Amino acid sequence: MEIRVLRYFLTVAREESITKAAGILHITQPTLSRQLAQMEEEIGVKLFDRGTRKIKLTNEGILLRRRAEEILQLVDKTEKELVEQEEQVEGRISIGCGETASVQLLPELIGSFRKKYPRVGFDLFTATADMVKEQMDKGLLDIGLLLEPIDMEKYDFIRLDIKEKWVVLMRPDDPLSEKEAVTAKDLSELPLILPRRTNVQSELASWFGNYYDKLNIVFTSNLSTNSAIMVKRGLAYSLVIEGALPFWDQSKITYRPITPRLTSTSVLAWKRGQPFSLAVTKFIEHFQCLLGINKS
Repeated sequence: MEIRVLRYFLTVAREESITKAAGILHITQPTLSRQLAQMEEEIGVKLFDRGTRKIKLTNEGILLRRRAEEILQLVDKTEKELVEQEEQVEGRISIGCGETASVQLLPELIGSFRKKYPRVGFDLFTATADMVKEQMDKGLLDIGLLLEPIDMEKYDFIRLDIKEKWVVLMRPDDPLSEKEAVTAKDLSELPLILPRRTNVQSELASWFGNYYDKLNIVFTSNLSTNSAIMVKRGLAYSLVIEGALPFWDQSKITYRPITPRLTSTSVLAWKRGQPFSLAVTKFIEHFQCLLGINKS
């Protein structure tokens, strides 16, 4: 016997009319009649005396009504208690991330989560993937949004579909800004800023090919915002991912894609086997539900 059908039964008993009950329940009259008939067949007793104007309960129907009201009161009470328990989830969740396009997923994940758990707050820590991972290893960060390549042996993670595109930062008045895309040869004799991460430098080395050993690397930088300041002052060109660029003033600094195209991916990760607070556990379950099709 389904809870839903018990609610149908009580509505008909209260209204003494299938037509009125169907309107209240927002279902068709034939559907409601069929559900009640199946209920009587399943129980094996007659529940209604169907008159020309009103439907009245049989003795068996009166007994079922009393029990159904008790059952549904218990169901409603239990559901309310579960909801109240969910609402009591509180605490803070720390997330580490870089300046990537994938960060644009966080407002959706956090916003939908806080609708369910409004007492949970978040700490955002911005750094390179290596530093975020180090903080996660120490238990100082709960979740990491990490730019690959990175060693994920100790982590569970979801690889995100967003492609992080590599571009070159330059001043708007620079001759390179007249090109649609920039090649390794174009950059081979220019002062450059490369990412500080060794794994990322290895990927860029593969992209530069034979030009890499001859590069004029003036700076390394862990965040693209800092390297952009150097570019703005005309000290160098910077290779960065495109993620943070939409928030910059294009009249002061611009960029061009590199060719052949180079992209990276990001992962949303958490340490495998680590005990988390209830809030963090719920958040992991939340984004696994939303993004689980890409779980790795």
